[in-house]
Amino acid sequence: MSQIDEREQNGIGTGESDDTEELDLAQRLAEEEAGIGRKPKGPSKYIISTIAVFWSLFQLSIASWLILDSTYIRAIHLAFALLIVFLNYPLLKRPRFGLKFLSATNYIPIIDIIIGIVAAYSALYIAIDYEGLVTRYGAPIQKDIIIGIILVLLLLEASRRVIGPALPIISIGFCVYAFFGPYMPDLIAFKGVSLDRFIGQMTMSTEGIYGIPLDVSATIVFLFVLFGSMLDKAGAGHYFIQLALSMLGGFKGGPAKAAIMGSGLTGIVSGSSIANIVTTGTFTIPLMKKVGYPATKAAAVEVAASTDGQLAPPIMGAAAFIIAEYVNVPYVEVIKAAAIPAFASYAALFFISHIEASKLGLTGMAKSELPPVIKTLMSGLHFLFPLAMLLYELIVMRHSPELAAFNTIMVMIVIMIIQHPIRAYLKGEPLKPAFRQGVLDIFAALAAGGRNMVSVALATAAAGIIVGVVALGLGGLITQIIDTISGGNIYLMLVISAIASLVIGMGLPTTATYIVMASLTAPAIVTISAFQGFVVPLMAAHLFCFYFGILADDTPPVGLAAYAAAAIAKSPPIATGIQGFMYDIRTAILPFMFIFNADLILHNIFSWPQALLIFAMACVGNFAFASATQGWFVARNRYFEIPLFLCVTLILMRPDAIAGWLDIPHHQRYWTYLLGLALYAVLYLMQRPRIPKPGEITAAW
Repeated sequence: MSQIDEREQNGIGTGESDDTEELDLAQRLAEEEAGIGRKPKGPSKYIISTIAVFWSLFQLSIASWLILDSTYIRAIHLAFALLIVFLNYPLLKRPRFGLKFLSATNYIPIIDIIIGIVAAYSALYIAIDYEGLVTRYGAPIQKDIIIGIILVLLLLEASRRVIGPALPIISIGFCVYAFFGPYMPDLIAFKGVSLDRFIGQMTMSTEGIYGIPLDVSATIVFLFVLFGSMLDKAGAGHYFIQLALSMLGGFKGGPAKAAIMGSGLTGIVSGSSIANIVTTGTFTIPLMKKVGYPATKAAAVEVAASTDGQLAPPIMGAAAFIIAEYVNVPYVEVIKAAAIPAFASYAALFFISHIEASKLGLTGMAKSELPPVIKTLMSGLHFLFPLAMLLYELIVMRHSPELAAFNTIMVMIVIMIIQHPIRAYLKGEPLKPAFRQGVLDIFAALAAGGRNMVSVALATAAAGIIVGVVALGLGGLITQIIDTISGGNIYLMLVISAIASLVIGMGLPTTATYIVMASLTAPAIVTISAFQGFVVPLMAAHLFCFYFGILADDTPPVGLAAYAAAAIAKSPPIATGIQGFMYDIRTAILPFMFIFNADLILHNIFSWPQALLIFAMACVGNFAFASATQGWFVARNRYFEIPLFLCVTLILMRPDAIAGWLDIPHHQRYWTYLLGLALYAVLYLMQRPRIPKPGEITAAW
């Protein structure tokens, strides 16, 4: 039974939002991001799925019994991705020049099969002739250069087909810069490279295409994406939505709160903001509209919640695993550093949904419309066990991410095999069809895992071109350029970096945006900060790039997440994106705060009470910022109250700065929290007489 059919059976969310055309548009966006391009007819319809299944089996093998050199693993990983892309995505989205086969979606043209095989061979070349390439590094023969050029060109074309033109254009720009650096203006002049050195760096070493990002994609990210696919095929996504509705749907603005919780949980399953929106939004957006949310705000809440799903530990998307490699720390340290900003951001989004409900005078859903809490919780309790096991493996056992993911996948396989037979047995139905369904679900998850990984694998490989060019000697030059542009001012440099991340991220997936910005600006942030006499932890610099890469997902005018939500809500896409970005502003301040206050990422903090205190104050500080930007606390703000809310935010998120201004010793900085809490209480007392009475309409909103 589809999610939409089930919603109609339950009598919720029906009406104009169920319009087939809008839902189809949202579904197409999700399918494109999930790696579904062509839908061939006849026997060829199994080719792409079969290759994806073999890719998943290969990844499970190297995580368990198959031992290969890391270069071989990266090459095979990239070869699978390239082959699937050229078989799965047409050259053009619409017919051009009368050549319909260039945009064929119901069959696989011979030309794309040939290109796919050539691309896969060029990716495997480093493994096929590994010993020869090692001895020839720095002096490649003609064959090495030709195959290297083919690999670079086909990788960029594959990236264009999957991700869009932005990443290939940026990569080509860096390649041109590498060759024409000597002819650039003095400020950005670069000594340049030869073709031999360029090809050697990009395709014959592990400092270009086959670099750290692709290694993380091949060894860690794939397993987590496969785990998410298995949860999805097993039915966990629908369970999380129903659980959120049963727990939160009855509160003021309950459907919005349920959307936030459901999207946060579903983010673990999907790993994609668009897929998250399509999964949860088809339920929650109509429900939000039903209780009184305007279409634009209903869609925007879903956009903000789904986009921020990548922030929440323990699974934070591919970029988080790359952070661990770049910073050279265990992944659990990334989880620790990201925990307070992520959960404070989600807490503030709950608060914003409450503010919007208060503005509009909304209530929750009727109890009769809500799924029963206990029954809903028990119906999918087996989905929570793998998540608990994953946390146990990562945090308690301190296993590597790949081992933790592999063990959890094995548990998921067992669950997928037995859940249908158990349900059939309890209902008195035949066991054989139920067992067969479980096996089919597993193969469907293996195929979906391969399809979902295509964009990540190509993003990491194509971004490796940029990383490789920077490694050719541009690193120090880029720091010097950024220092010159910002005039050595760390605040201006951070603003420039944030804006650059948002602009670049409009056309790139989060992982690629992070890799590009981390290569260009993370070292500069650390270095220039040191010039000014204060230390920025490397983790903070990388999380800064990571956060703004995620925020780019709903930045108008390109944010596809806003288009998917707007299609479901039947709201204007640009207005939806702007409203979603306004909700996400509360997330945008966090990177600026933890750059200067490393307590927020628990840097050198090992005490649970201290960590919980910082978290609580970060939440209240974020609430105050949300009140300032949304124009409401417990009543409508007056103009002079907005600066006071911003003061509360500063005091609670930068106690170190306030302590310095008041000559309070650094180790006693947390006493300044009392000032922020007192001011927050004063604001409450100021607004309390203006709290609207139940049923009172706030016409201005």
